[in-house]
Amino acid sequence: MKFIPRNAKRRDLLKNIAKASALLFLGPSQLAFGAKLLAVRMWPAEDYTRVTLESDEVLKVSHQLLTNPHRLVVDVEGLELTNTLKELVAKVKSNDPYVSQVRVGQFQPRVVRLVFDLKESIQPQLFSLEPVGSYQNRLVFDLYPTVANDPLMELVRSSSKKSAALDLEDPIGAIARKEALKQDKQDKSNKDDSAQTSDAKSPYKRLLTIAIDPGHGGEDPGAIGKGGSREKDIVLAIARKLKEKIEQEPDMRSYLTRDGDYFVPLHTRVNKARRVQADLFVSVHADAFVQPHAKGASVFALSQQGATSTAARWLANKENNADLIGGLNIKSQDKQVAQLLLDMSTTAQIKDSLKLGDAVLKQIGGFAKLHKKHVEQASFAVLKAPDVPSILIETAFISNPEEEARLNDVEYQEQIALAIVKGIRSYFAKNPPVAKSRQI
Repeated sequence: MKFIPRNAKRRDLLKNIAKASALLFLGPSQLAFGAKLLAVRMWPAEDYTRVTLESDEVLKVSHQLLTNPHRLVVDVEGLELTNTLKELVAKVKSNDPYVSQVRVGQFQPRVVRLVFDLKESIQPQLFSLEPVGSYQNRLVFDLYPTVANDPLMELVRSSSKKSAALDLEDPIGAIARKEALKQDKQDKSNKDDSAQTSDAKSPYKRLLTIAIDPGHGGEDPGAIGKGGSREKDIVLAIARKLKEKIEQEPDMRSYLTRDGDYFVPLHTRVNKARRVQADLFVSVHADAFVQPHAKGASVFALSQQGATSTAARWLANKENNADLIGGLNIKSQDKQVAQLLLDMSTTAQIKDSLKLGDAVLKQIGGFAKLHKKHVEQASFAVLKAPDVPSILIETAFISNPEEEARLNDVEYQEQIALAIVKGIRSYFAKNPPVAKSRQI
């Protein structure tokens, strides 16, 4: 028998006691083998509801859809049930269009089951995102409705009173609009979903559609100021004020690409504007720069020839990376999307965008400091609608502490919104809108 000194036995005993004591202070997530869950998030919206599980390792997942009632069952491997995961239950909001509740449980050792009780049939997209920015690995569930919402019909319904008022004011125009719509329905050979325009100036009044695009949202907070202000929150507040002011115009209607805190991919923002046959596209931002003393509002249009300044190029690259932060499902994108982001700009669109940008910039310069006194250009992906004049407005630099405070000021937000509307009105006064054969 091997002899073990008494002192050695005592050391081993003390080590075992230390290990046991340490285990008492470890939580369930630390005791679990495999991935560690860092956070759970849920982003409900009319377009879709997104659920995100963030972890220190890549998670494996399988899912199945059940009916009567509608449910989505998701099994996540490599996880133990922890308090962090249980938080998902409380994150379901009563106004979520698609999820009524979530149930979580330990289905098998190291396999957690999530059951989403659904309000209607959905088409889920499940995908993983690699670490980027402040995020580690993310497992994303995007729950889309089986029948997608039609933004144009929704816009038509919400603006029906304005349309009727214009018809009473301009009965000849009303007949022309109806004839154009009738002709369009009879044209079976036209398979292009985009809004086609004629070369002639409109001989009658019609509603002008302004697409308002609040930058960032959801998983993508945008730039963050020194005081903790998030770009996505500020620009949504400004966009809503802009919408209110446009709706006060008798011959204008507005459409928000997002009206809540959720992520919208860049190409989807462009597609939304085209689907509602927008006359103009205005993307609202409050970005940051590497130097905290950078200040002043800016207006940008698209460029096919490269950026007009180093700062413009830097900002464009930063904005174009929004899809990486927000979480784009690359596998779901097709060739048409790639083409849209790469080569759908036109010379005419850029020319009109510069005119619009100049009109808006002059109005903003009437009360606020400008970063540049002319419209800058860069290759912003969100400005690449071929048939919609599009501008991107940097309302101020959130990275500048003074301007961050100004961006949070309701009065400044109101001034910015009013200046944009005045700029739009000035643009249309010099560039009357053309008749749209598919205008509703």
